[in-house]
Amino acid sequence: MTEPLQARLAEALAPIANPRTGASLYQTQQVRDIATTTDGKVRVTLLLSAQDDPTLARQVRQALEKVAGVTDVRVDVKDATAPAAGDLYKPPAAAGAPKSRALPVMGEAAPAPRAPSVPAPVTYPQLGKIIAVSSGKGGVGKSTVTTNLAIALAKMGYHVGLLDADIYGPNIPRMMGVDEAPPVKDDKIQPLVAHGVKLISLGFLIERDQPAIWRGPIVMKIITQFLRDVNWGRLDFLLVDMPPGTGDAQLSLVQATTVAGAVIVTTPQEVAVGDALRGAKMFQRVGVPVLGVVENMSYFESPETGKPMAIFGTGGGKRLADEINVPLLGEIPLYPPVLEGADNGSPIVVSGPESSAAKKLTAVAALLPAAVGVGAPA
Repeated sequence: MTEPLQARLAEALAPIANPRTGASLYQTQQVRDIATTTDGKVRVTLLLSAQDDPTLARQVRQALEKVAGVTDVRVDVKDATAPAAGDLYKPPAAAGAPKSRALPVMGEAAPAPRAPSVPAPVTYPQLGKIIAVSSGKGGVGKSTVTTNLAIALAKMGYHVGLLDADIYGPNIPRMMGVDEAPPVKDDKIQPLVAHGVKLISLGFLIERDQPAIWRGPIVMKIITQFLRDVNWGRLDFLLVDMPPGTGDAQLSLVQATTVAGAVIVTTPQEVAVGDALRGAKMFQRVGVPVLGVVENMSYFESPETGKPMAIFGTGGGKRLADEINVPLLGEIPLYPPVLEGADNGSPIVVSGPESSAAKKLTAVAALLPAAVGVGAPA
């Protein structure tokens, strides 16, 4: 008699052990909520803590896919430290206990904001100068700028790595035209290589449609692992593509290692500039110098006349640079092939090096070595 599907799934999961504890994920209920459908679709929950290896999600999925009768697998990764649904209720405070107050009352001065507590970072000399590329909001072309700067530096002869720290939206694999699991050799993750740049991204380790429902400790774990456990070799530059905003990934990076500087990407309109200002101030507040501002989608060149057309306004990047007292590194035009190159894995400095957009991006890249004290490539 054929075993039920649930039993076959349990047998497939039982041998998978957590390297940290040595215990079976199934027996310790790190894998739970196993649901199946009559047509062979499987959905499970995997609980990971900050100390766990995130590649366990791929191991679980691959093990379940090999089970006879399984047609589709979905692994939902959740934070093991999050409270269960039944823990969300908090009993009322005992009689006489002081009541907490989250907001100041009328006439009461708000407490002065405190600078974030940043532990001493670890230095990784083999990674060269680490440069964070950040933006205040999404949709301004930050990842596009990052990939093109990395390739431009590599074309100049530098040894360049690109770390995708955009945990919640890892787009670097698509933009660089690579999408496969990186090999592991001698307990080190081997980065993939594209256009002369070494790459690592969470997008190589999880499914395309899998949401990263993770809190700060796991984000910190992933970024630290990408810095420490990837065989980068010896680099001159490591560019880090940050997620938008001023959240866990930004603080995790500056806590994990010494960051030589940050490049802030914005578009000309004031909404983007205002958010970018907060991002720049965050880096300055934690002691990371802002190297300058890149204004992306600065203007559109008319194909008929060649004249610039300010579709999204003008001067936002310059006003931001002046406000935080840093240089405006460049104004990148809105050029449709830039978008096409990002979608098909051929960035504009590769697919159209003679275009005005590629020349502007290359000019920005040429400013970075001097900004962080790096000489000519060896």
